[in-house]
Amino acid sequence: MDAVNQTDVRLDDAPAVRPERDALIGSAGRPERRRGPRERILAPEPDFRSYYGLPVLNPPTWKDADIAAYLFLGGLAGASSALAAAADLTGRPHLARACKAGAMGALGGSLYGLVHDLGRPERFLNMLRVFKITSPMSVGSWLLSVYGPQAAAAAATALTGRLPRTGRAATIGAGLLGTAVATYTAVLIADTAVPVWHDGHRELPYLFAGSATASAAGLGLLAAPPAETGPARRAAVAGLALEFTALKRMERRLGPIAEPLRHGTGGRLLRLGTALSLTGVAAAALAGPRDRATTAAAGVALLAGAVCTRFGVFHAGLASARDPKYTVGPQRRRLTEATEEEATP
Repeated sequence: MDAVNQTDVRLDDAPAVRPERDALIGSAGRPERRRGPRERILAPEPDFRSYYGLPVLNPPTWKDADIAAYLFLGGLAGASSALAAAADLTGRPHLARACKAGAMGALGGSLYGLVHDLGRPERFLNMLRVFKITSPMSVGSWLLSVYGPQAAAAAATALTGRLPRTGRAATIGAGLLGTAVATYTAVLIADTAVPVWHDGHRELPYLFAGSATASAAGLGLLAAPPAETGPARRAAVAGLALEFTALKRMERRLGPIAEPLRHGTGGRLLRLGTALSLTGVAAAALAGPRDRATTAAAGVALLAGAVCTRFGVFHAGLASARDPKYTVGPQRRRLTEATEEEATP
């Protein structure tokens, strides 16, 4: 900066211009670079966390009223069908009927959220034109198309009391497919570039399976007589244990990428979901065989906990897509590790 300040540039013939400082053309005009302890680097350190201050990824344009609800309701439908099949085979007709009706209602809400996000119903039908095993969206569309009629038949026969054999076959078929319906959405969102979802592809199916199981248990506790809720109580414990284990394992394995699962809107919803699920399991364990009020309250808590969990995972994914450090950081770390491995003899 001193060299620039000492250069006098004049456009007139004033005597202040020293002859030896006349402008020169070419390399002769370049001032000699001075080196010393006062030399400073004026350019800032490069920051590779973003591209001109913009996010590396375009966050999904999905709305939580559509897609987050679709994730929750799809899991509730699939797990409810599985619980209905177990209740039907063990002679618990009220629990089976409640879960069948709940599965059909949840499936309808799930499909509505999906179609509303797509914008036009024919877009869902267009996905059925081909079957692509490598596409989670294609597989999921066909899965819903096969599962939906069986869930509808199981609910219709249970509510009308007609065609019991057809209803039993539809109940078993929907129960078997319901396990896939409850978890395929985890594969669907893990197939995106969103850091939390993509890097959490190992644990997300187990997390969604546990959350769906707990929500179906909550539906059974809320709608069935307490005397028939034995399978629902056991499902609540198993679902909570699976959900909690998968979430903690996912947080440990992802490291810094898991920050949106602990902080922000996603972190708050996940903590609230865990607290509500724990409350529901505890209330279900303390409720007596005829304590209808406590059993119903436990069901509401489990359903609310499952809602918070799905919405928490949804918002954590959006937060990780907005911040470039969750995209560039892991890439640079993997590149550094690969370079170190190549340099190791």
